[in-house]
Amino acid sequence: MNLKSLLAKPFANYIYNRTRKGMETAVADQEAIFKELVKTAKNTEFGKDHGFESIQNYDDFKKKVPVREYEQLKPYIEKIKEGKHNILWKGKPIYFAKTSGTTSGIKYIPITKDSIPNHINSARDALLCYIAQSGNSEFTKGKMIFLSGSPELDRMGGVPTGRLSGIVNHHVPKYLRSNQLPTYETNCIEEWEIKLDKIVEETIAQNMTLISGIPPWMQMYFDRLTEKSGKKIGDLFPNFSVMVQGGVNFEPYKAKLNESIGRKVDCIELYPASEGFFAFQDSQQEPGLLLNTNSGIFFEFVPAAEIFNENPTRLSLKDVKAGENYVLIISSNAGLWAYNIGDTIKFVSTNPYRLIVSGRIKHYISAFGEHVIGEEVEYSLMKAANEEGVKIIEFTVAPMVQQGKGKSYHEWFIEFEKSPSDINSFAKKVDDNLRKKNVYYDDLIGGNILQQLVITRVKKNGFIDYMKSIGKLGGQNKLPRLSNDRKIAEDMQQYLFK
Repeated sequence: MNLKSLLAKPFANYIYNRTRKGMETAVADQEAIFKELVKTAKNTEFGKDHGFESIQNYDDFKKKVPVREYEQLKPYIEKIKEGKHNILWKGKPIYFAKTSGTTSGIKYIPITKDSIPNHINSARDALLCYIAQSGNSEFTKGKMIFLSGSPELDRMGGVPTGRLSGIVNHHVPKYLRSNQLPTYETNCIEEWEIKLDKIVEETIAQNMTLISGIPPWMQMYFDRLTEKSGKKIGDLFPNFSVMVQGGVNFEPYKAKLNESIGRKVDCIELYPASEGFFAFQDSQQEPGLLLNTNSGIFFEFVPAAEIFNENPTRLSLKDVKAGENYVLIISSNAGLWAYNIGDTIKFVSTNPYRLIVSGRIKHYISAFGEHVIGEEVEYSLMKAANEEGVKIIEFTVAPMVQQGKGKSYHEWFIEFEKSPSDINSFAKKVDDNLRKKNVYYDDLIGGNILQQLVITRVKKNGFIDYMKSIGKLGGQNKLPRLSNDRKIAEDMQQYLFK
């Protein structure tokens, strides 16, 4: 056992025990964070505009600070970009995390001196909890990789600006730098496929022990490695024992990733975003991700069905229930206030507070009043796939509105690794599963308003080619699972299976 591995275990036990204690004080910690956030920001421009001086409790906060999205926060962000201080949080941000918005174009999310530990320490704590629980610290001896965006930063209003994964790259602890791959120069390559080939070149002969990234881009990495070596990933890297993933629902990618590896490795799931690091998998035995309740973020939860109401119900942590779909709202020491993340989450446990990410509030289909969400389509497809031995690479769903040509339907664009023997029978299974999950969809099918879903097969690497065509291949980019229009569907026509 080397020194790094030896030292990891006592530190891991310390962090794990602290995490366990935090489970018992989650509600109290949230209340303390709320008070500290309001107190610290009362003299900022935002605090003055919203009467923070007179906020005594959470009910006062809800009355004075409405739920908002980036567009409503943007005027304050623009002032920060002009170089002004004390706008959303004391002083100026130390970074802007640049991210793409569906309606806002590029978004600039502030990261402050007070909020940067949330991004850095949460990933560390997830690994240390894993070490404490599993006893496996051997992976610290080998090489580790995170498939991320470029660490090169621009400046916006004097503030260093770049992708979150690139910013975090600058804060990798010195004791892990010698383990980290790829090289800084390779990480700076913008063109994903050129970068991927270089990553393969740099890692194929290394002792890789931990691999981390968004599942579809890890799969591309694994495919390139296998093409070049002729080996399964588990044989190519015999000491590879930990896979860290997040950013999308893992389930649709799980079977193919496991097949590419060829043997069991432990998996740690994370829930990071440019706006904050919200949760992480603290246990290999229990389902769900532990909410980060003591890391500078105050969480609110809006029932998903109410999010478009003028005055939706807003709940603090103590009032949430397991099994309900909530939209995640945050206020933080980055200067975000009652900010709608756009994600829907569902608690699988409230003692402790563990959750799953159930979808994106903007990613749903309701072209006919069905309001089908991501969790429902992923469940319906994967249940049928597991029963039939079918393997899915990627998929997306769009409505097909028929104009006087028969009944409308949902069109599922699917790239198969292993196709079903009978595509029509498989489509019916998926449709039946979705009808059981969504009563509105069931009513529309049963009432002959919609016909059964239709599966359109996508050619090999079709989704990769599509993402490349729109300049979103690799990095932290994700394919929307659901659309309310036909834009992606129309773009996919050139990538169909012939």
